[in-house]
Amino acid sequence: MISKVSAAAVRHRHVVLLLGLLVAGMNAAAVGFAPSLGQVLFPPLALLTLAVLILSIIAMGIRPGCFVVLPQVPAFATPAPAWKVFFVLGFLGPASASVGALVRSAREGMVSALDLGFTISWLALVALLVVEAWRGHEVQLRPDGIRHRWVLGSLTVPWEALPAVQVAPGADRPWRLRMAFAEPLLVRRRGLPWSRNALRTDSVDARFLAAAIRHYVGHPEHRAAIGSQAEYRRLLTALAAI
Repeated sequence: MISKVSAAAVRHRHVVLLLGLLVAGMNAAAVGFAPSLGQVLFPPLALLTLAVLILSIIAMGIRPGCFVVLPQVPAFATPAPAWKVFFVLGFLGPASASVGALVRSAREGMVSALDLGFTISWLALVALLVVEAWRGHEVQLRPDGIRHRWVLGSLTVPWEALPAVQVAPGADRPWRLRMAFAEPLLVRRRGLPWSRNALRTDSVDARFLAAAIRHYVGHPEHRAAIGSQAEYRRLLTALAAI
């Protein structure tokens, strides 16, 4: 059941996020301009916030051994993490209440620098979370190499850099996949990359991702076909035989 809900949230994440932002805006308006209505909305919104935060914690453990095929890129991408969508929804409630309280204080002429700074911090954090959840796929295997993106930067590793990937010993569900580069000068980093030498595995089985990377490192003749359904089927067959 949780897997189905998570898959639906990822598949329709743009609609889910827009609805979440709409509800958050309505709550902020209610708290700021109609406090009595805001008090009525508080209990159901608090329960909803708690529910989606619990869902986000559960969804963190769902890491399938599969890729999403993106022929338009072309690329094989790790699935978009459902837990980020739930996490954003959980943060929208408190953030909207903070904005509404600031609006109410402004109308009463009682805004303090502390309140303003706190609300701006909330909004900045929520904005980063929304953009991160909206973008979806984090790690992509492309014909020319590996690309890892997050909202503040990216890491691009050409296949020529020959990344060697390793799952941490004893880790059942590791959060990162470390890489060692034979040609570190070929690696490109933009902005503030999430890591200088690791890939996030919070939405994919780390061993599956490592096996796929090792396969293309050792079989350069198949890289040009990355991004096609036929190559994905061939990759799954090859990995199943290992």
